[in-house]
Amino acid sequence: MKKNMGSADRIIRIIVAAVFAALYFTGTVTGTVGIILLVLGGVFLLTSFIGTCPLYLPFGISTCAKK
Repeated sequence: MKKNMGSADRIIRIIVAAVFAALYFTGTVTGTVGIILLVLGGVFLLTSFIGTCPLYLPFGISTCAKK
């Protein structure tokens, strides 16, 4: 897959995933909402490490710097 995420996008996703995890593991957010945030944070981490966001593909969005 072609990378379509720039550095800033990846860093923001990692920070948001860390916040979601902190909210869940400190007990601030619990129940179904907590599980959903935890899963969403996992998806953010996965897409950040891969460098490709599947939701960007159909819309032709790319946050990578132009070469």
